[in-house]
Amino acid sequence: MIAVSCKDGNSGVDNGKYVRYTPEQIEALERLYHECPKPSSLRRQQLIRECPILSNTEPKQIKVWFQNRRCREKQRKEASRLQTVNRKLTALNKLLMEENDRLQKQASQLVYENGYFRQRTHGTALVTKYTSCESVVTSRQQHLPHQHPPRDASPAGLLPIAEENLADFLSKATGTAVEWVQMPGMKPGPDSVGIIAISHGCTGVAARACGLVGLEPTRVAEILKDRPSWYRDCRAVDVLNVLPTASGGTIELLYMQVYAPTTLAPARDFVLLRYTSVLEDGSLVVCERSLGNTQHGPSMPRVKHFVRAEMLSSGYLIRPCDGGGSIVYIVDHIDLEVTEPSSVPEVLRPLYESSTALAQKTTMAALRQLRQIAQEGSESKVTNCGRRPAVLRALSQRLSRGFNEAINGFSDEGWSVIENEGMDDVTILINSSPEKLTGLNLSFSNEFPSVGNGILCARASMLLQNVPPALLLRFLRQHRSEWADNSIDAYAAAAVKVGEFSISGLRIGNSGNGVVLPLAHTVEHEEFLEVIKLEGIVQESEGAMMPRDIFLLQLCSGMDENAIGTCSELMFAPIDASFTDDAPVLPSGFRIISLDSGKEASSPNCTLDLTSSLEIGPTGNKPTHGYSFTSGNMRSVMTIAFEFAFESHFQENVTLMATQYVRSIISSVQRVALALSPSHANTHGGLGVLLGTPEVHTLSRWICHSYRRYLGEELLKPSSEGGEHFVKTLWDHRDAIMCCSFKALPVFTFANQAGLDMLESTRVSLQDVTLEKIFNDHGRRTLLSEFPHIMQQGFACLQGGLCLSSMGRPVSYERAVAWKVLNEDESPHCICFMFVNWSFV
Repeated sequence: MIAVSCKDGNSGVDNGKYVRYTPEQIEALERLYHECPKPSSLRRQQLIRECPILSNTEPKQIKVWFQNRRCREKQRKEASRLQTVNRKLTALNKLLMEENDRLQKQASQLVYENGYFRQRTHGTALVTKYTSCESVVTSRQQHLPHQHPPRDASPAGLLPIAEENLADFLSKATGTAVEWVQMPGMKPGPDSVGIIAISHGCTGVAARACGLVGLEPTRVAEILKDRPSWYRDCRAVDVLNVLPTASGGTIELLYMQVYAPTTLAPARDFVLLRYTSVLEDGSLVVCERSLGNTQHGPSMPRVKHFVRAEMLSSGYLIRPCDGGGSIVYIVDHIDLEVTEPSSVPEVLRPLYESSTALAQKTTMAALRQLRQIAQEGSESKVTNCGRRPAVLRALSQRLSRGFNEAINGFSDEGWSVIENEGMDDVTILINSSPEKLTGLNLSFSNEFPSVGNGILCARASMLLQNVPPALLLRFLRQHRSEWADNSIDAYAAAAVKVGEFSISGLRIGNSGNGVVLPLAHTVEHEEFLEVIKLEGIVQESEGAMMPRDIFLLQLCSGMDENAIGTCSELMFAPIDASFTDDAPVLPSGFRIISLDSGKEASSPNCTLDLTSSLEIGPTGNKPTHGYSFTSGNMRSVMTIAFEFAFESHFQENVTLMATQYVRSIISSVQRVALALSPSHANTHGGLGVLLGTPEVHTLSRWICHSYRRYLGEELLKPSSEGGEHFVKTLWDHRDAIMCCSFKALPVFTFANQAGLDMLESTRVSLQDVTLEKIFNDHGRRTLLSEFPHIMQQGFACLQGGLCLSSMGRPVSYERAVAWKVLNEDESPHCICFMFVNWSFV
């Protein structure tokens, strides 16, 4: 029985006394609590009437019982949370202590080697001729190939290879076999993905990660072994043979294929030996390495379109934690150029020599997958959009895999090249395999699909200079209208829409407006899955103009400018409005890979500042932005691929359309990349010199002079440091200052840094932002009523309220001032707005 304190003097119970409930009463109260933890007064009275065993209990006593029950539940949850945090911190402390021991061993080894080389250098200075002879002998010894004893390629002969692989892997995971250095930008902590390190001065490229995950070791091993589920570049893993060992372990022979990240390089494949065993301390180990002539193990013939690569000792060490969960050590060590170094173009060689790229693409991806699944297991089974997390992950995987298939175009998947005008131009591929067409809705007037339907892919790769991949990708995502064509979107969407769609009736609908509908994101927000709704896209069908909405399933990742070695991707596919879990997808999109993964290319405070022109004078001027990049020599490769369904009799038309469309996208990307490039800013002398040009001086002087004339005070503090400082002060003003043209539909022509931040716009698209677009209905009415005062009195003060950025985000401001800007002839040039103390809601 539970005693409940009751202090109500009218309840019939003495103050300070305790009410003791019988087990039957508690059972009745618990049932109601699970239905409604906080019942209303009427519901409590109803409970008393419906339950005879509670007939002698006052409503006040029932209320107190529920209050105490909620308090106990809250305390229980908090105690459980604190226990979980305590277990995590204990495991993390153990992990850090082991890492500290490893670093101490590595430091001791370096000190020993340093002392050895000092002694040897000193000895060389004393006895030159002897060391000269010794160097000849040493150099000859170094050039002698290391002789491996012949090994048996039978199942029994694989066990020594597996045991050797296990020892090598453990020495990398917890020992000093590889000199590990902390990956730039990755700091360990309770909320971090883990402790990430990359190799320094070893053969090939290697990465290491260790972290805590809330999954049992066997579940962790199961997930990590299923490499295609988390490694997006993995095409397939085939198990050729499984051999049990006497110690209870398992030896597996694997063949793995990995997609090429770009059209400029071939795909890779591996022949692997995987050894799974349990150590004496109960830790589970899964280690892998390549098999071939160098290991004197069984070999496999080369496969067409693939270049054989080598995986050195790699794998996973999984240790169980007290109270649940696991500590996971992950090591990836590969050499992608061991067999055919010439297979990689010289310009792409940094991509295959980057440990940071390997860490982001493989090592950290594995750890993130474990954390994602662990979080999904501890939360609701259904997301806010009504989809299970596993379904959304499968959709992301399908988008990524479909995009990789389009980039690689393997013949065994049905792809064939029909037109190739050079590496720097557009390549067209056709796929008519039934598997590729499954689920697509290509219906015609007779309601029967025609014979000869197919999928066409237009792809191209281009090299970019001096533009951060994350910055460029973010621009492509936020400003689709700068590169996309609504008519092409409408044609691509027809493959998954019910009804006819005529290629000859395509027209652009100017009323289209993209709306972002978020679906899911990963734990660290490095990847987003969303639906893009393009509203009111107009098309002509059977002579009638038919506006409709188009939906795109979109996956974007790699938008963090601070992350090093990431691959920035934007993939999308048209979907039906019903959006079923097994909906067919034809992915298109962009992939931008940095070729300088060893250094950070851009400042985290970089702003998308891309205004087109100031419209000052007849020629105009294009000011560049105020980026502060740490490197002016960034290189990256962008791969573009677009897929379209077509009917056989429209193949030539679709080929021409796709080629021209991809070429127009390349042109748009080059234009945007040039505007975003810091070298473009340097060409014009940077922000300081740019803002000192006569045109900018003129506009700044007009803005400040008109403000002083109409409002009777200075906009900027007077300074004697010259014109450049004056203009710089206006650019860096804390309030958003922006100029609007005198047109039938006023558009913004200039904004300072705060103004661009508030509008969430760029210099390329600033003039696409109209004055009417940023105000809601109330704001438009207020502005319309105040506009005559601006023209007659020269200024108007607007009360605080809300406006919208170009991305549709609400922005609050304390007040706004609008004034008329006069030129040298005292005639109106534009209207200037200043939004004071603005912030995003």
